[in-house]
Amino acid sequence: MKNTKVFKFEGIIPWLVPVLLLLIWQICSVNEIISSRLFPPPTAIILTAIDLFKSGELYYHMGISTYRALVGLLIGGGIGFILGLINGLFPFAGRFFDSTIQMVRNVPHLALIPLVIIWFGIGETAKIFLVSLGVFFPIYVNTYHGIRTVDRGLIEMGRVYGLSAWELFRKIILPGALPSIFVGLRYSLGLMWLTLIVAETIASDSGIGYMAMNAREFMKTDVIILSIIIYALLGKLADILAKLIEEKTLKWHPSYAKKK
Repeated sequence: MKNTKVFKFEGIIPWLVPVLLLLIWQICSVNEIISSRLFPPPTAIILTAIDLFKSGELYYHMGISTYRALVGLLIGGGIGFILGLINGLFPFAGRFFDSTIQMVRNVPHLALIPLVIIWFGIGETAKIFLVSLGVFFPIYVNTYHGIRTVDRGLIEMGRVYGLSAWELFRKIILPGALPSIFVGLRYSLGLMWLTLIVAETIASDSGIGYMAMNAREFMKTDVIILSIIIYALLGKLADILAKLIEEKTLKWHPSYAKKK
């Protein structure tokens, strides 16, 4: 019983600071310690969210942004994962491609926005391309690193036991690389939303970023703050899902077994 109480208390701790900040924000805004016009209270933002949801506007823009994020993640993450595997598994491919990829990685992908607009316009292709580019490098680098740092002793042991190349990959190399791959995935999820925020606020006619920029024209600070909060919540949700998948997939790993 005592352990159960401690566990419940530890689950509450991470939410103490956010709740406290919300209370301070509410009190300061309602009492005009800070301007409620420039910084509306949380209650006003919640009412705005309800109104936008009832009208269908919030649901529509959230759906568009989520679609762009997921498609970009699948394309960029898929390509990064495959290239990371190829370059990690085959030393010749790594020597041939990795240096070029690392050079391109040092170019900030958001700096390419003017060029991307010229190439693709402001349609869906431009935004998905930017998101794909943003998530590609974290997944590639961590997949490549994970494959290259698998314990060579385990690989040799597998060969001694007569495992085929496919069995070595499936039973030793890929499981050994998964912790690093998941690090890349979780990092790329943050970059995914960051890239989408910038893409939607600069060149877009739909999505959460467009909703925020449209609200700016009419000085609707409640809608702007709501948009920022939605981005943060979607990013947190994506990270939680990735963490759950990571823990389920790596139950065999000592570092994750200790958490139970």
